[in-house]
Amino acid sequence: MSAVDRRVLDLDTIAAVLPIERRDELAELLTDQDVETLRHLVNQGMGENTLRAMTSDLAYLQAWSLATTGRSLPWPAPEAMLLKFVAHHLWDAERRLTDPEHGMPADVDDKLRIQGFLRTVGPHAPDTVRRRLAIWSTLTKWRGHVGAFSSPALKSAIRLAVRATPRPKRRKSAKSVTGDVLSKLIGTCRSDNLRDVRDKAILMVAFASGGRRRSEIASLRIEQLQPEEPIQIDGAPPLPSLSIHLGRTKTSGAQNDEVVYLTGRPVEALNAWLTAAKIEKGCIFRAIDRWGNVSRRPLDPKAINDIVKHRAGLAGLDPVEFSAHGLRSGYLTEAANRGIPLPEAMEQSRHRSVQQASQYYNSEQRRSGRGARLLA
Repeated sequence: MSAVDRRVLDLDTIAAVLPIERRDELAELLTDQDVETLRHLVNQGMGENTLRAMTSDLAYLQAWSLATTGRSLPWPAPEAMLLKFVAHHLWDAERRLTDPEHGMPADVDDKLRIQGFLRTVGPHAPDTVRRRLAIWSTLTKWRGHVGAFSSPALKSAIRLAVRATPRPKRRKSAKSVTGDVLSKLIGTCRSDNLRDVRDKAILMVAFASGGRRRSEIASLRIEQLQPEEPIQIDGAPPLPSLSIHLGRTKTSGAQNDEVVYLTGRPVEALNAWLTAAKIEKGCIFRAIDRWGNVSRRPLDPKAINDIVKHRAGLAGLDPVEFSAHGLRSGYLTEAANRGIPLPEAMEQSRHRSVQQASQYYNSEQRRSGRGARLLA
């Protein structure tokens, strides 16, 4: 068995905990030590989102190093290489028009684009560059080395590059999936076929549970659901209720068990999917093949995003303007529209800070809101 084949098998063994796309390609790109590091982190119980981001960034760094120097990523990396990384990713688009040598070299750009690591044109977002440098630094420390990541030269280079290339912060989803938009998306799930039943449950559960992240929805399991006493409101028929134990999330501590609640129609939609798909244990939301067979594996988080865009297109909306993250911002925006106090909405969304939660409100809502019309 070749080294590449062995790495493919090693990556397969952690795929259930850490979903990885293009494992064959990663096996050729990553080193044995890289894969062993990932396996160690899985065994240590690091969060799936962190592991997924770390794997993606490590693969990018390796690909960039090979494209730039023809060699695998060095440990530790010399300061000059870190500065080169900044120069290749934070550059002035206007200057590039008159100086083709400015920024990432064309041959490096071509190699990364062919491999699928570059999809957009232009410099990287500063936050992306900082995150990849932080992961590079962390991996360097885990290997027992001391890097130059805190050097004054590197800090100065990043600061000056960001200042020279200002760019507005873009939303993860151009538009929020508020209540009216959600109704249109759900309205496309009219039939009793498995895809419609599944997608309706995904949309309703993701939104009603506080705007859950796509990774949390994709990894949701039967074992995380706990039936609760039905909710009785104003003499109406009791509403079904259940709690979702999220465990450790992106913003919670390692020992915290985050809990959110579903009531009414989202519970009914979820139960309809579980019954139709005959799911009694394991992952809840699964892939469905062309013949209508339900997979045993969970959906990839990217599939949640694809479902939102697909349903937006069927509803006559522009899929480019919506993403799975729009469900998260949409939940908070809809809560504001209905007069629900932000702290109460945050109990369901599980945001930790008011400032962070407030950022999810659409600019349009703020622009036309009373706070912006005090002197109108």
